[in-house]
Amino acid sequence: MAGHGRQYGFGLIPGLITLVLYAAALVALALWGQDFVAWSTPFADDWSSPWQGLFRGFLTAVLFALGLLLSVITFTAVTLLIGQPFYENLSEKVDRDVAPDGTAPESGLPLWRELWISGRDSLRILVRAALWGVLLFALGFIPVVGQTAVPVIGFFVTGFFLTEELTAVALQRRRVELRDRLAMLRSRKRLVWGFGTPLAVSFLVPFVAVFLMPGAVAGATLMARELLGEETLEEAASAPDSESVSW
Repeated sequence: MAGHGRQYGFGLIPGLITLVLYAAALVALALWGQDFVAWSTPFADDWSSPWQGLFRGFLTAVLFALGLLLSVITFTAVTLLIGQPFYENLSEKVDRDVAPDGTAPESGLPLWRELWISGRDSLRILVRAALWGVLLFALGFIPVVGQTAVPVIGFFVTGFFLTEELTAVALQRRRVELRDRLAMLRSRKRLVWGFGTPLAVSFLVPFVAVFLMPGAVAGATLMARELLGEETLEEAASAPDSESVSW
């Protein structure tokens, strides 16, 4: 990213927009969540104190926790959707910098079509992530294992889906379908987890995620080339040297 300071600056804009939107939604949830819970639980109106307050307070806390969890899970997808033109441009520049011929693959699709595909695939990934979330939430009630192994598994699962979202920027330009992208990622789990899991931990703090997004997209572009076996400029330059040494 050192050679793309301007693109990095532009790449912060979508994350900042998403952060402001999510912060506003969470503030609204904190301010009016209790009123919503009271409205949705009329059967508790006649309960005596302190049971009514404890029950509705618990539901309010759960509602806010779910909202916070949803914001963490969807932050990357929404940021990529909002910043599609920014991140596409950044990914293309990374491709040109490392490609031996200095070119970048292009999808040839109009912007509206790319946005539609990106939104559709992101929704499919979010559904898969939500199913995993429900499963891990249920496993979390298992004594000891639920408080130790399950959170670790959760980070690995989140890292996998986060990597899919990030590499999709470069792979969609190459017209690689979601099913094929998932198959490629499953075949290189160690690489995927090594890239995505640390990011998943960092992305728990949305403000940090804003500053990491441009670099994450650039790194995911390089990973996409690795997954597809595309040669880089450095590899092409070192190939003749290797041949001469072996000769």
